[in-house]
Parts: sequence; structure tokens; C-alpha cells
Amino acid sequence: MAIAIIGGLLAKGYPPTHISVSEPNESARTSISQKYGVPTFASNTDAVTSGPADVIVLAVKPQIIKDVATALVPTVQKHNPLVISIAAGIRASDLARWLGGDNIPVVRVMPNTPALVGEGATGMFAAGSVSADQKEVAMSVLGAVSKKAYWVEREELIDVVTGLSGPAYFFLMVECLASAATHLGLPPSVARGLASQTCLGAGKMLVDTDEDPAELRRKVTSPNGTTEAAVKSLLESGAREAFKKAVEAGAKRGEELGELFGKL
Repeated sequence: MAIAIIGGLLAKGYPPTHISVSEPNESARTSISQKYGVPTFASNTDAVTSGPADVIVLAVKPQIIKDVATALVPTVQKHNPLVISIAAGIRASDLARWLGGDNIPVVRVMPNTPALVGEGATGMFAAGSVSADQKEVAMSVLGAVSKKAYWVEREELIDVVTGLSGPAYFFLMVECLASAATHLGLPPSVARGLASQTCLGAGKMLVDTDEDPAELRRKVTSPNGTTEAAVKSLLESGAREAFKKAVEAGAKRGEELGELFGKL
């Protein structure tokens, strides 16, 4: 996700000299420097003190974010930068505590992997210490890789965003559709191509109009037609309940990660 943000910011015209990147792997660090022309560092501390940073983006796994945060305490306490966290489940209060105080301006964000192709969807939550100007900055950073970005008013809703916006759900749907069509005789490449393009086209229809998804579905479902038969089969097989349980499971896991790693 860090690479997507770097590329997105540069594409929006942000100067590469204003972006400092920390990457412990020497080979990856060299590749990033050569490809994007941004300053790179082996140390997180060196990266955030080179400016010093006005904004710190923590694009790390929840398992290691505490260690990363505690190493940044001196710089954060001295300069009070905006801290944007992409770590799933980690509460703003826990992150602020690891960074040395409750007054640290923390924004939690949950972008999804279509950000890698500039088509991300992102949920965002700002702690009480985040100013209006800092919210605009956070939006501009995530807006570089997100076609849609939304603020949520309650932090627990970020876990719902996590449960909702998984592209894997759509990959699974295309996988299942293509498999079914292959079973009925279509060549695998044709089945996958048709299912993938249908998914893309349907998604574009959704984002390019203000119509409710249910209304769009009704418009393409002719009475007694093939689509009606297929949709009826899906609903009778429990599609609504399956998706409901999937979103709930994703949200619950986000909450569990916060409980697990927030106690460290």
C-alpha cells in the first residue's frame, strides 16, 4: 500500500524530494529510490527526521506497529506531526499512547488493494486531536490512490469498512462464476474473461450513476428471463445472509486485531 501511495502522490504532482521512505530491505530500498526518485532510508527514525516530517504514514502490519511507533516517540513529541495509520484493527488511542501521548493527531484509514491501480476505496476516522486542516491533508494523501474516500464518525465503523471493502469478495465471485461456466462447457479463458469484464462493467455502472443497486438490478432483470432465474437461485441459496455473515466476520476480525495488539 505504501508503494501505491507514493506513486499516487507523485502522479498528482507532489515533489519526490518531499517524500521520505523507510524500507529495511536494501534491495527494495534501492528499487524504490530508482523507480520513484524519492529519498529512502533504512531507519524509520532517519526517514521522519530528514525533514522533519509534517505527516507520517504508518503502512505496516498490526503485529509490528507498536515497535515502529515507540521508536518514533522523540520525533513525534518534538514536532507533533499528523500520523496516518493503515494498520488494520489498531485503535487510535493505542497508537497515540505508543507515540507518547493522547494528544497526537492520529487518522486511521482503511484503503483496499485496488489502490494499486488507482481505483481504491477508503474509509477514514480522525481522532479528536486532528484539526480540520489535518483532515484535509489526510484526505489529499489517501485521495491520491482512492476514487472514493469517506470519513466515519465513530472509530468502530472502521472495522465495518474493513469487513465491507474487500476486493477478494469480488475475486471469489468471478472465480465461482467462471468455474460454473467452465463446468457447463465454456473454455476457462473465455469464462474468466466474460466474468471479469461483467464485474468491471457492473462496477462502473454502480459508480457512474446515483441509482440504488437494487434499482439497477431490477432494470436488468426481465420478468421470467434468464437473469431473474439466476438471481432467484442466488437468493434462495442464501446469498444475502452469506454476504451479511462475510461482512460481520471481517469486521469482527478487525475488532479482534485491535484487542489483541492493543494490549501489547
